[in-house]
Amino acid sequence: MILYLGKRVLAVAGVLLVICAVTFTIFYVLPTDPAVHACGKTCSSEQIALVRQEMGLDRPIHEQFAAYVSGIAAGRDGCAFPCFGYSYQNSLPVWDLLTDRMAVSVSLALGAALLWLTVGVLIGVASALRKGSALDRTLMAGTLASASVPVYFTAMILLLVLVQYLEFLPYPDYRPLTEDPVGWATNLLLPWVTLASLYAAMYARQTRSSMIETMGQPYIRTARAKGLHERTVVTKHGMRSALTPIVTIFGMDLGGLLAGAVITEHVFGLPGIGQLTYDAIFKADQPVMLGVTLLAAFFITVANLVVDLVYAGIDPRVRYA
Repeated sequence: MILYLGKRVLAVAGVLLVICAVTFTIFYVLPTDPAVHACGKTCSSEQIALVRQEMGLDRPIHEQFAAYVSGIAAGRDGCAFPCFGYSYQNSLPVWDLLTDRMAVSVSLALGAALLWLTVGVLIGVASALRKGSALDRTLMAGTLASASVPVYFTAMILLLVLVQYLEFLPYPDYRPLTEDPVGWATNLLLPWVTLASLYAAMYARQTRSSMIETMGQPYIRTARAKGLHERTVVTKHGMRSALTPIVTIFGMDLGGLLAGAVITEHVFGLPGIGQLTYDAIFKADQPVMLGVTLLAAFFITVANLVVDLVYAGIDPRVRYA
């Protein structure tokens, strides 16, 4: 297990290095003048010249890349670890901008993930165990309808009905968990439901497919022949194997959302990384876009590493050398 973990950590480091190389090429090598893109649309020629000097664009490409990678890994002069660059439009290091918004995006992603995983798996299992029944057809039709509705449309409907007409919930206004736990959950409930409605539908259909395939395996028939209770057969033998592909996509989805849900955060006005990304794209703030890209890559690769380690606990057939 330790040897496997070491190999996977090295593989993750290699993937992150490749991602750094790709992002460096896109943001530093391909543009005619990266300093213009980093400084923004309103910079003067003097400001651009200063940015060009601070970015070290007068040095050879290999030295620029080495400074770029070492800055992320250990920081560099004038830029503390981890150095994701400097946003000249916001006059702040990119990492400071990301950490200021991270609590909002993490709260949104974790709450929505817990909701869509619970609802999606329960619907998928119930549908699989009643395959071909009216319940199965109704649940699958509902998931298809939910997956077909755009996130922004779902958000607008929920705001219109639950906030404006019924006044059942307040308009989302993020409050820190440590200061007001009840207000934190209440204000994030609509964004959670909006984001979870799309993913829960996809997870329900995937769970149903995996569960139907698993329940037809010979070892399931053997477990039933031994006289085990149907609940034990389903939960201990069926779901553990059927949830393996669900864990895979869950790690990918959660890892991506930890770096911000752009549409959901923008619609609800949540000051998270997704909203920061939207503003950076609108303002052409290249350093922020680069920082968000690297942060998303880190979350996704680490999530995949965690998923690989969780496999052994979920599926008894998985063994690590």
